[in-house]
Amino acid sequence: MFNSIEIPFGCSMLFNVVDLKQGVTVEDVELLLGEMCNVVKNNYGDDNGGFIGGQVYRNAGFISEEGSVQPEYEGKKRIKQNMGDLVIVTYWKSFEQHEKSHADALFKEKFSKLAAYCDNTFEVGYEMLWQGVPENH
Repeated sequence: MFNSIEIPFGCSMLFNVVDLKQGVTVEDVELLLGEMCNVVKNNYGDDNGGFIGGQVYRNAGFISEEGSVQPEYEGKKRIKQNMGDLVIVTYWKSFEQHEKSHADALFKEKFSKLAAYCDNTFEVGYEMLWQGVPENH
């Protein structure tokens, strides 16, 4: 469940922002989120399904001065972000396989339960252009 993942070059990455309703905590949805992720992992992780791996992140609010170019962030270590409380990052062999899996009734049932706790959720797809690891010296 908590193993590292290898991301093959050329895969599609889907970045799902989850904005929880006021008063809803990550702990409130943790079990639903785990069930949804297990449905994906256990049902769409073959050649037909196309799921490669995924990660879930909690928004910690810290910001990189070195990687940000907006002047209003200068000198700030943390900010209140309007980017959601969680992000779900998933990797797929193709965008089409992602869409097919998410149209499936089994996934929709789990996702709709999570969505009931959200003000907003949106998922944006990305195509990989580069990846790398440190060179061994």
